[in-house]
Amino acid sequence: MDPNKEMLINFFRAYVKGQVPDVTGRNERHDGKEGNWLEEQFGKSPDADNHADFYGYELKNETTSKTSFGDWSANRYIYKKSCYSHLFDGKTPTQRQDSFCRIFGAPNPDKNNRYSWSGRPVPKINKYNSFGQILKIVEPNESWGTPFDTPIREFDILAVYSFSKDMRENKDFIIPKPLQQENLIIAHWFGLESLSIKRGDKCLKQKLEDKFNDMGWFTCKTDLNGKYDRICFGAPFNYNSWLELIRRGIVFFDSGMHEGNIRPYSQWRASNQFWDSLIIETYK
Repeated sequence: MDPNKEMLINFFRAYVKGQVPDVTGRNERHDGKEGNWLEEQFGKSPDADNHADFYGYELKNETTSKTSFGDWSANRYIYKKSCYSHLFDGKTPTQRQDSFCRIFGAPNPDKNNRYSWSGRPVPKINKYNSFGQILKIVEPNESWGTPFDTPIREFDILAVYSFSKDMRENKDFIIPKPLQQENLIIAHWFGLESLSIKRGDKCLKQKLEDKFNDMGWFTCKTDLNGKYDRICFGAPFNYNSWLELIRRGIVFFDSGMHEGNIRPYSQWRASNQFWDSLIIETYK
């Protein structure tokens, strides 16, 4: 057995097995509080580092119904670094992002009609939603115009808006005239190549493979009483296999962008059932 894997199993048996996560004193609104507790039991403080958590293995904490690969924002958004930036209200990035939410998102009645680019407006792969948006993978020999300062390359991922597909009755009022067009790229993720060493230019391949293409990943499962009782391991995987999962709709973009918060909240997720299908080893 790999000695690092053996070390993780020993850590689990010594510090995690039989425990219920103690989230006392943690932010109740933070969805990752149990995951942070679990990381700490393995000796790691919570951070935003994009490399595998432990000795080449990425720790994934199972949530209610779906689990995230990572919070990976687009490298370019139409409200900044584009020839259309001036069409979005505001002088700061936060203000222009809020304007983006009001144009391409929807109000949430449960949040005092706060606008967000989440839920119904979020584009899904290869099928337009009622907000005229779709998620596309740039396949070989496809040609795309771009409003950004960067070219579109094979296996990049795009969020695309088409005015004719927008079913909102008041779309003529919502969408500024220059944006009332077809195949307008509103968000662009670099796929295979990073534009530079800047954090904001890091491509999805690097983000994904830094986490998952070293030794693989692991998770800890609970019994019916909510106590951790087993540790499970999955194999490494690369960007090409992950991209195929997006094509099939298994991995999906789950945006949580909303007014009043500069963070785009760009999670890429799959169902827990799918994650379970990737498990190849279990230890108690």
